[in-house]
Amino acid sequence: MKTHTLKAALLLLSITAFGQQNSKKFSTDGRKIKVYTTAEKTDSRLKLTDNLEFKSSKQPLETEASIFVNPSKTFQSFMGIGGAITDASAEVFAKLPKDKQQEFVNAYYDTEKGIGYSLIRTTIHSSDFSSGSYTYIKENDKDLKSFNIDHDKKFRIPLIKEALKKAGNIPLYASPWSPPAFMKDTKNMLKGGKLLPEFQQSWANYYTKFINAYEKEGMPIWGITVQNEPMAVQKWESCIFTAEDERDFVKNFLGPTMQKNGYADKKIVVWDHNRDMMMQRANVIYSDPEASKYVWGMGFHWYETWNGGQHMFNNVKAVNEAYPDKKLMFTEGCIEVFKAEKYQFWPNAEKYGLNMINDFNNGTVAWTDWNILLDEKGGPNHVGNFCFSPIHGDTTTGELIYTPSYYYIGHFSKFIRPEAKRVSTAVSRSQLLSTSFLNKDGKMVTVVMNQGDKELRYNLIIDETKADVTIPAHAIQTLVY
Repeated sequence: MKTHTLKAALLLLSITAFGQQNSKKFSTDGRKIKVYTTAEKTDSRLKLTDNLEFKSSKQPLETEASIFVNPSKTFQSFMGIGGAITDASAEVFAKLPKDKQQEFVNAYYDTEKGIGYSLIRTTIHSSDFSSGSYTYIKENDKDLKSFNIDHDKKFRIPLIKEALKKAGNIPLYASPWSPPAFMKDTKNMLKGGKLLPEFQQSWANYYTKFINAYEKEGMPIWGITVQNEPMAVQKWESCIFTAEDERDFVKNFLGPTMQKNGYADKKIVVWDHNRDMMMQRANVIYSDPEASKYVWGMGFHWYETWNGGQHMFNNVKAVNEAYPDKKLMFTEGCIEVFKAEKYQFWPNAEKYGLNMINDFNNGTVAWTDWNILLDEKGGPNHVGNFCFSPIHGDTTTGELIYTPSYYYIGHFSKFIRPEAKRVSTAVSRSQLLSTSFLNKDGKMVTVVMNQGDKELRYNLIIDETKADVTIPAHAIQTLVY
């Protein structure tokens, strides 16, 4: 009896302490604010531009621009920000001089010297950003007896290992662009087509073979997406899965196969395509309990705007509100149509800022850019689909070219760390965008973006305190306090 009484008392004490810890009010007393800025037409690139202090605040005027942060209202836990290590990225990396290779790894994965990426995506065999199409098996090997990842050991795996060595054991997830040609109704990895019913089990086995092979190389796999862009017939590797196709494949093949092979802890991410149709995909898959039980959450891209459409951030919010127990992850975005004269084109960076702030404010837990590195032509890409990446490697000179997008992403990834909690944030001016996160170490991070053509002075307001901040035109700031 005495033992039970003691255990009960200790339990009550721990619960009380936890409640006190979580109800503790965020205090601005004595807190300094470090302001980091990247701005167009200046030399500021993630530059410490100000050290400020909080002071007492009264009701702000309507004529003043303000950002209101309420630390007592928290939302999703942050998982990470990163980019994709593709064959293209790895091939360009291998051509760089050794000192530039080290600079590059630091630039992305070092929290002090770089922007502290905390997430990696890669591909299951080839994508368009490979020098050619390939798989891990011999043609017509339904039983996958010839499965091996020797192709990846030349370029891709060494770069992934360098990233993991620098960043630590950050989550690594993988996506397929197409099953092998013989498994599809078109007998072609390119230009769409569908997975044939008789190869569904073989294709499900393929994912587990990939996980096993990568983990044997010392690269733990956090999870997989079912299919990259399952509603797009592309000139490169692609495969069509309707919502019902994906639901049934996960329910009847992929989910059970992952569990059977000891990978029940690996995350399965569905959709992995644009925001435009994500709600329909969520409705079909999540409304089926037998499929939904295998699914961690939904991945999405930003290319719904390619034909002049608007970013559909409300769809992210709608899925989050309808299915709060499922996670949301931005899995791919890049600036398409490469032109070398636009390396420093500022709107490219602002597109990143706009998307990241809105996606986080609508419940997204992780955000993944596309290729981390491309060459001076926006490739290599075996079908000529050349694009931008935040850093380019000029293989003719050996130099690294940092675009504004790299710095805009860094305003989030360098300061917001895994397990941070998003905090309620609102702005009083339409030219401003903002999001805030509270890191585990107690530091608050508020990111502010000025889309306007003029410098703007604003109040950062928390409870009855404020700080006066100035942000240049077309700039992004991170406030750490």
